[in-house]
Amino acid sequence: MTGQERGMTQAAGGNMAGRQLRIGIVGAGHFGRFHALKVLDSPREALVGIHDPDTERARVVARETGGVPVLSYPDLLACSDAIIIAAPAEYHFDLARQALAAGRHVLVEKPMAATLEQADELAHLAQAAGVVLQVGHLLRYSAEHRAITGRISRPLYIEATRIAPYKPRGTDVSVILDLMIHDLDLVLAIVDSPIESVDALGAAVSSPFEDIANARVRFENGCVATIAASRISLKTERRMRVFSQEGYLSADFMKRELTMIGRERGLPLPGTGGFRREAVTWRDHDTLAAEHAAFAASCLDGARVLVDAAAGRRALAAALAVTQGIAATRARMEASGLIIPPVQED
Repeated sequence: MTGQERGMTQAAGGNMAGRQLRIGIVGAGHFGRFHALKVLDSPREALVGIHDPDTERARVVARETGGVPVLSYPDLLACSDAIIIAAPAEYHFDLARQALAAGRHVLVEKPMAATLEQADELAHLAQAAGVVLQVGHLLRYSAEHRAITGRISRPLYIEATRIAPYKPRGTDVSVILDLMIHDLDLVLAIVDSPIESVDALGAAVSSPFEDIANARVRFENGCVATIAASRISLKTERRMRVFSQEGYLSADFMKRELTMIGRERGLPLPGTGGFRREAVTWRDHDTLAAEHAAFAASCLDGARVLVDAAAGRRALAAALAVTQGIAATRARMEASGLIIPPVQED
């Protein structure tokens, strides 16, 4: 049975729970290594090989994961049921396109592609082949994500902050696609409305791309989200506040604490006319292992894909809208003389 036939059988409801999913890893960097280790730990997955243009780096990960072979990409496709793409973002589209065209299931790290046209092509290829296309928005599997989406469904205003000290990893893309996209994805998960407009500002400081950004996103239903992201800060901070029909929610993701003021949950607050206060904490759990379990269940059992191509495209569209908003703001600043554009060398 070919990969395409296998995928079509699963899409039709065939249950393959009795076998392991043969997985090939593309990319032997930070995330590729973690993915390889999670495959080894998974009872439903089997690591069959690693591919990376840097063969020495691939060999290091291969040795750490039991001596699996380091293969060319065509050879990796030939011996795999599914491919996990953890290469730099600029290669996501081409690698995923080849894997889907070969009838292989794909888990591709975010962003799924560089353009919406590329995202649409990947979605079409996956549908035509009858295979799973899952996008690596890891926080969808986190306790914090469930804590917020389980309490908020009608937000009016959202304020999110995600800042961290500088690290070289991830600077092949802007902070919007590196960090802010996590909060954009979470906002999109609780706001059931298309984006109407985006006003954004950003600056490149330590890399060729924006390292700090702030976006104000207005949705067609009237909800507004203000999202700040930085990878050049002196400390790490991840917070979110939500004003909604259900009440007020404040979350500190670093402390793993959430407070909800509403009418449905928690202890009564005297003198507030019936409001209650709920305090929630959560313990860390292995979100990457949860992502792998979900991927295996979708590929082997036909389970619903939690972060499918449509979800990945929507997050990408929001991130690109922020990027375009930053460009528009910069153009206005240059036109007004507020900032002086760099001199172009001959």
